[in-house]
Amino acid sequence: MTAPTPIPAAAQGASWRFMWRNPLHVLALGFGSGLSPVAPGTAGTLFAWASYALLSLWLGPLSWAVVIGVGAVIGIWACGHTSRALGLEDASPVVWDEIIAFWLILLLVTPAGWAEQLAAFLLFRAFDAGKWLAVGWADRNVKGGFGIMLDDLIAAAFTLLVMALGIRLYALF
Repeated sequence: MTAPTPIPAAAQGASWRFMWRNPLHVLALGFGSGLSPVAPGTAGTLFAWASYALLSLWLGPLSWAVVIGVGAVIGIWACGHTSRALGLEDASPVVWDEIIAFWLILLLVTPAGWAEQLAAFLLFRAFDAGKWLAVGWADRNVKGGFGIMLDDLIAAAFTLLVMALGIRLYALF
């Protein structure tokens, strides 16, 4: 089963003008990263990586946990509202779910070097875009803002599981 080809953000009605109409849209569209005409989910994840590095200059692990938890709860509302405003169940420009999920991954793998972070990025994108296993089940069966957020959090969990297994296997050799 292959993932459907995403419709470009502009074709879905997402634009800078649309984004600035409502603070929920600003959040859901990842401060504009979801407006990328190519691979908005990847653009949102790259934004998450860059913003995590920058914000970590001021935020420690406990602060990040609060930001991620509150961001996930608000994100359910923002992602659902924005997708409905675009007339779709899970509009591809809505990337706050990728941002929250990747921030969670980075929080749990830190301190990690660039190689480990890159591995986490590639694994997360593979699970999120590929919709394998429970990620695909959640994407197909859980709707609304909660469903939008859930499939990415499951992709994050699989990413963390593979990372942990990789570390254990590496330690054996």
